[in-house]
Amino acid sequence: MTDSPPLVEMKNMNVTFGGVHAVEDVSIDLRPGEILGLVGGNGAGKSTLIKTLSGAQKPDSGQIFINGNPATIDNPRDAKALGVETIYQTLALAENIDAPGNMFLGRELVTRLGTLDDSAMEDASRRVMGRLNPKFENFKTPVTSLSGGQRQSVAIARAVHFNARILIMDEPTAALGPAETEQVRELMRQLKREGIGIILISHDIHDVFDLSDRISVMLQGRLVGTVNREDVTMDEVLAMIIVGKQPGELTSTDLADLHG
Repeated sequence: MTDSPPLVEMKNMNVTFGGVHAVEDVSIDLRPGEILGLVGGNGAGKSTLIKTLSGAQKPDSGQIFINGNPATIDNPRDAKALGVETIYQTLALAENIDAPGNMFLGRELVTRLGTLDDSAMEDASRRVMGRLNPKFENFKTPVTSLSGGQRQSVAIARAVHFNARILIMDEPTAALGPAETEQVRELMRQLKREGIGIILISHDIHDVFDLSDRISVMLQGRLVGTVNREDVTMDEVLAMIIVGKQPGELTSTDLADLHG
């Protein structure tokens, strides 16, 4: 991991809306096989920052590097071509279609006769799901009847099958029960083992703390700092989110006020 360039470097990113700095001079990076937690309160700028990487928002200034090379990302198609996929909270699945149909939605495989090659799509789906979630068996069921954890599996499998190396996961465990949350966490650990980098956006500080290797904190459009998870306490990260101070700058009063 130390010898290879970061999967992503975002340098000095700026986004303004009507004179308001939604993102102001923010720099973060993501390494292969790493989960980077991106946290902050509502309006901190984290979603806007990530939209510049996913192609949904053009920055006013700043540079993005993918695998050490300068990248131009003007739209989501550019991002996908560079191996960047976003798993939104809504998952963007077609409810009445099964898992293989969703995996290949818009990129369907066809036979030489021009008909849908359902068996080839199911075979490919089974192969990628076998890596990610071997317990998944509902390949012929409309995704509307799947559990939240299984639906996440389908969305992630779709991204991974089409060679995503950088996954942006937006609130992946929101509205999931404990068992399903653990299923999604295990999916993320498996992606890590495969060298995929994940940017995890979550309001659940426990998720972030349990899964992340590093944590980047934003407040009012600026980066408070990026810390190694193993070097900080949960209270210190909460203080970064709320007070906007680095762990070394925190006073005992700051920490006491968190629980006041």
